[in-house]
Amino acid sequence: MAAGTTYVAVVGYGYWGSKHVRVLSSLPDVAVTVVDENDHRLAEAAGHYPAARLATSLDAVLDDVDAVVVATPPSAHTHVAVAALEAGRHTLVEKPLATSVADAELLVETSASRQATLMVGHTFEYNAAVRTLKGIVRSGTLGRILHIDTARLSLGRYQSDVNVIWDLAPHDISIVSYLFDEMPSATSVWAQCNIGSRHADVAHVRLQFERANTHAVVHVSWLNPNKVRRVTIVGERKMAVYDDMSDNERIRIYDIGVDPAEIDDPASAHAMPMTYRFGDITSPYIPFDEPLRVQDQHFVDCVRNGSTPNTPGRRGLDIVRVLSATDVARDSGGTVRIGERVAS
Repeated sequence: MAAGTTYVAVVGYGYWGSKHVRVLSSLPDVAVTVVDENDHRLAEAAGHYPAARLATSLDAVLDDVDAVVVATPPSAHTHVAVAALEAGRHTLVEKPLATSVADAELLVETSASRQATLMVGHTFEYNAAVRTLKGIVRSGTLGRILHIDTARLSLGRYQSDVNVIWDLAPHDISIVSYLFDEMPSATSVWAQCNIGSRHADVAHVRLQFERANTHAVVHVSWLNPNKVRRVTIVGERKMAVYDDMSDNERIRIYDIGVDPAEIDDPASAHAMPMTYRFGDITSPYIPFDEPLRVQDQHFVDCVRNGSTPNTPGRRGLDIVRVLSATDVARDSGGTVRIGERVAS
């Protein structure tokens, strides 16, 4: 083992695991070990990253690494992450942190007892566009936020162990709660299973934010012809749209809105006349830096200097509490209060 090198094991060489291996392999003084039970995936990893070490189990390499990235299917997150944390290894877990509140609490507790860093992969909190959007919200440019609408849609990538909410909504829940510096207090859900009979593949999740006195609606789908990654913020003064699929104008600010007009004729009261405002559309310049690279570099920095991650395990626990509440809301058909949350 070379002095000054950080050794990281990536467990799971699937969609996200392969991206982590690519990014980590590009970072200076980082040596990567790919762990996967599937020999075909290991052969693929070896072909792309000949310098990477290969292993079929984490136990075989745990003594030789400083940190672990867990990129397995969500149902395996807890088992793998507990093994890494129990060994005192700093651990980054892809979203969602776990598939139950109890498991997420176990990971946070194990991290604290072993004094090992636990970080969750809420990648969009490391996205320059999302950080710019937060600055716009905080500046008051948009005025009071009336509501937020998000859409995360695509065709396919059906999961076997979680529904579309647990798969896609963690991104948007983390984005909106990051913008407000507040976790939602209640949720209601509409979800539909269109293909097969196991998991919902289209859903709308309503999130209530008490301190901000507003709400957000999160639309997620595995059954959409186009890939959509969009956040729309409607303010009293202006509106903003963040489109992650845009190449050059990821954020647009619209000087546009609707104002109730005074009613002069009582007979016309039922018409609720409106005054519409139309103005300029502006787009701030946002230099691009791959969010996953920013996130993984931050993780490596935390491993090296012992600092607390910007998205610590307790942040992942907060999101899992919301996801768990969506299960109850979906089954009950009503609005569900979200349980007590760990302070971030």
